[in-house]
Amino acid sequence: MSMSPRVTESSTRTRTMASLQRNLGRTQEAMDQISSGKQLRRPSDSPTGTVTALQLRGEVRANKKYSVNADDAMGRLGTVQDTLQSVTDRLQKVRQLTLEASSSGGQSTPEANRARAVEIEQIKGTLVQYANTKYLDRPVFGGSTPDATAYTTGGTYEGEIAGETLRAIGPNAKVRVEVRGPEVFGEEVVQDENGNDVTNEAQLFRVLDRLSTAMREGDYKTIQTGLENLDKATEIVKSTLSDVGARYNRVTQMKQSAEDRLMSVSSQLSDIEDVDLPKAIMELQLQQTSYQAALAATAKVIQPSLIDFLR
Repeated sequence: MSMSPRVTESSTRTRTMASLQRNLGRTQEAMDQISSGKQLRRPSDSPTGTVTALQLRGEVRANKKYSVNADDAMGRLGTVQDTLQSVTDRLQKVRQLTLEASSSGGQSTPEANRARAVEIEQIKGTLVQYANTKYLDRPVFGGSTPDATAYTTGGTYEGEIAGETLRAIGPNAKVRVEVRGPEVFGEEVVQDENGNDVTNEAQLFRVLDRLSTAMREGDYKTIQTGLENLDKATEIVKSTLSDVGARYNRVTQMKQSAEDRLMSVSSQLSDIEDVDLPKAIMELQLQQTSYQAALAATAKVIQPSLIDFLR
């Protein structure tokens, strides 16, 4: 003979209250999602989603850093590029003056050449200022030097010889963001065919000094030699300008790539973490309606009174 389990008032009340608490918990969870805007608030909400979100957050941080580095690289390379363009323009003026001084016509008088020498000296001073151009209070042609200038007022290089300043602009992608002075304006000392150190006559500031001196002295042979060295120095500047322009274009492309990837990853992260607000509001309304109905049903089923306890 089987016996039916006895359902007591206490057990009914316990089960009913547990059911109401679960319903209330779901309502509270829906309210929390709406107030925070996040459906993933703790690892227990979705272990796999948490792992994916952490990976995406790491990628977001990396791409933000790449974008910041690209901005810095563009600032530095842009400064170098503008400066080299200005240097090229001034060298064209020096070449014009040198051609006039080397001609045998009436314009190549001693007085006119002395005036040209003064103008070339002024241009040299301007070029030395260009060579000490700064970005964020650091000379862009000084390598990694901590000093305030890369060249002395006389045109002697005093920056760093070795080392490069690099910026990471993408995964496994770095770009050099500076140009050392000797790479642009020429080494002051080079080696001859026998490996001996000799003075570099094509070093830009040395060329300008020799040209101005030759014009003052009327030394046409030295002026002609100076013109050849000037063309060599100008070609180095133009070649460096081309290289810097190529680096600038690469940084621009990598910056755009980093920003596109950042947008894509941020969208994926939002899909995992952020709540669908209309859906969450509807869920909250359903839970509230369900809870109200459960309360009404419970009030009819459980009506404790003194008589109930006395039975």
